[in-house]
Amino acid sequence: MSGIFTGVGVGPGDPELMTLKAVRAIETCSVIAVPVSDSTLEKPVYECAGNQEERNRAYLERCVAYQIAAGAVSGLEKKDRIYLPMPMIKEKDTLKAVHDNDASAVAELLDKGENVVFLTLGDPTVYSTCMYVHKRLKRNGYTTQIVPGIPSFCAAAARMDIPLVENRQELHILPASYQIEESLNLPGTKVLMKAGRKMSEVKEILKEKELDAVMVENCGMENEKLYFGAQEIPERAGYYSLLVVKEKQRGGRKI
Repeated sequence: MSGIFTGVGVGPGDPELMTLKAVRAIETCSVIAVPVSDSTLEKPVYECAGNQEERNRAYLERCVAYQIAAGAVSGLEKKDRIYLPMPMIKEKDTLKAVHDNDASAVAELLDKGENVVFLTLGDPTVYSTCMYVHKRLKRNGYTTQIVPGIPSFCAAAARMDIPLVENRQELHILPASYQIEESLNLPGTKVLMKAGRKMSEVKEILKEKELDAVMVENCGMENEKLYFGAQEIPERAGYYSLLVVKEKQRGGRKI
C-alpha cells in the first residue's frame, strides 16, 4: 500500500497560528519534505534522522516553514527528511525538469509506504511550491491531500488591525513580481505578494496613483516590521513582504 502525500500549510510565521490538523499531520508522518531554494542543491537528497550533514543543517536553518513547524511540533528533528530543490527562477523548461525530479523522488518514498508531508508557508493553495509536486503525484495516481494554513494576507490584515474587505468590496491577490500597474486599477482591495525585489517600482506606482497602502514584512516572525502608507515603505524589502492596497476613501479616511 502506497503512502500519502500531504501539503501542510504552517501559516505566515508565528508557530501559534498553526492549526491542530497541521500539527497532527506532521506528528504522524514518516518523512518531512523540505523545499530548498539554494542553488547548491541540484537534486533531491534523502536524509535519515540523526544522520545530518553540515550542508543539510544549513538548508533546515534557512527553511522558514521548517523553523515555524519546529516551534509547534516537538521532536521534529527525529523525522527523516527529503530535501527538494525549488530554485527561484522563471525558466519554464528548467523548472519543469526540477519539479519532475522532485515528484519522482517523493513517489519512490510513497511506493515504500512512507507518508510524506511537504511543509509550506501560509496556505499550500496560494502561490506555493508544494503544488508543483502535489499535482504531479495526483496525476500519477498517488493519494494526495492538503492541510490549509492561515494565509499571509489574512495574518497581515489582522496584524495591522484592519479589515481586508467589507460589504461588497472585491479582493484581488496579485503577485507583485510581475506587471501590476494595470491590476492596481481593479476595484476593491489589492493584496500584493512577493513584492520584495520590485519594492521601489511598486512604491512609485502607489504614490503616482495616490493609493492607500500598508505593508508587513516578515509577518509573525521575530524580525517583523510594519509600515503605514506608501511614504513609509522602504525602497528595499525582504522576500516575505506583503502590501494591502486600497483606494483613497472619501473624506480622506485612511485604511
